[in-house]
Amino acid sequence: MQDVKRFHALDSLRGICAIAVVLYHTHLVGSITEWTFFAKADLFVEFFFVLSGFVMAHAYGSKRQLDFSHFLISRTFRLLPLHVFMLAVFIGLEFLKYAAYKRGFSFNQTPFTGIYAPSQILPNLLLVQSWTHLTENLSFNTASWSISIEYWTYMLFAATVLMASTRRYLLWAVIALCGFALLYRQIDVLTVYAQKGVGCFFAGALAYAFFTRSRRWIAPGFGVLSVLEALSALAIWWVLTSELPQKVLAASAVFCVTIVVFAFDGGALSRVLKYEFFARLGRLSYSIYLTHLAILFFVISAFMVVQKKTGFDAAPMLGEIRYLDTGHAWLNNLMVLLILAVVMTISSATYRYVELRGQGVGKQLLRRRMAMPVG
Repeated sequence: MQDVKRFHALDSLRGICAIAVVLYHTHLVGSITEWTFFAKADLFVEFFFVLSGFVMAHAYGSKRQLDFSHFLISRTFRLLPLHVFMLAVFIGLEFLKYAAYKRGFSFNQTPFTGIYAPSQILPNLLLVQSWTHLTENLSFNTASWSISIEYWTYMLFAATVLMASTRRYLLWAVIALCGFALLYRQIDVLTVYAQKGVGCFFAGALAYAFFTRSRRWIAPGFGVLSVLEALSALAIWWVLTSELPQKVLAASAVFCVTIVVFAFDGGALSRVLKYEFFARLGRLSYSIYLTHLAILFFVISAFMVVQKKTGFDAAPMLGEIRYLDTGHAWLNNLMVLLILAVVMTISSATYRYVELRGQGVGKQLLRRRMAMPVG
């Protein structure tokens, strides 16, 4: 079978999962955000980890020698520019909250305290905030916890490629099992975020190893792949909406199977996912994921101002969650669509002016490095 250059359906799935995470963090009374599926959609972050492991194994897993400097620059300038940009945005938001706080407008938390304390800035810059219990794991841009885990898991992955050649798959299996074992036994050596991130990433790498071997021997047709893709989608729905114990482990297994199935890019759902709309979601997925909480901050703040000025309960606290309510279910659902439209618009801008430019800087560094004389 011809070598795969890019997994188009999987790229689109990443975008759909990013939208699902946005809906998970959005709470409008009586809207689709309260469907059980979206209420459990935080599990799609595990999908990102599995997919990252799969893609990294595709790009680097079969290399006999890894140019670590090239790998480091490439991965750093893929993740860090947007992360640092959004960290600056969230620090700026704390200054806005502080100004509002001085004028008598209170938020859930005093500005520059707790997860927004200045002491958490350096761990965020170094992307180490979510690995140990020495720092606030969900500080500033809460979504960036997974970027913290992913970045240093990249480095762990690179170490496995450098250390092992024929046995690197065995090493990946050992690391994945260790991560899942710590998670299952609730052993507090690393944070739960690190345990599930590392476990899912290397499970994804193993899924790629299975994919490369299986496609040498089988070539499923359109009909078979269409059925398998539909069953995979149903399995994801079932896992997310069920009350399974150790749901992370079950979801990780389902995600591995799903990614292998859609990697063939040959079924009916894969054809749909190749449409430009879904392809664009895939391109914007990283920006969607990292920007949406800042956008939701402004939306929630606007509803809180309306509540304070009018007395209408537009931003009620239900348990520990701040909900939004216009007073009409249909209008709440319309607000969901408007929020998604804003997220897409802002993400398009950050993708163009932050992500791509950051990657461009990384490529310039690589070109200069290649042009440097040896010896």
